[in-house]
Amino acid sequence: MTETRMRTAKFGLGAVVRHRIYPFRGIVFDVDPVFDNTEEWWLAIPEEVRPRKDQPFYHLLAENAESEYVAYVSEQNLVPDTSGEPLRHAGIAEVFQKDAEGRYRMRERVAN
Repeated sequence: MTETRMRTAKFGLGAVVRHRIYPFRGIVFDVDPVFDNTEEWWLAIPEEVRPRKDQPFYHLLAENAESEYVAYVSEQNLVPDTSGEPLRHAGIAEVFQKDAEGRYRMRERVAN
């Protein structure tokens, strides 16, 4: 029997992070405790930089110099973004609001 160790996610919802290799950053809007995407997606990552599956993976409202998009990134490839630069992703206002200290908080959802 294979032992699966659950780890506590390093970044919470609303955390502003950047990729440690590629030039993009974003805000965490969901976390998977372990890899939960397709095998095809995982195998498309070059083997020399392919992340382990047994770690938290983060869904980000991401942006780079050219575009805004949703990214799926392993914890090992993220670091806190401490630049203080505002994020411009169009989806942020839909999902988050800023609190008095400038941190992003999930908006409360009203059930239909």
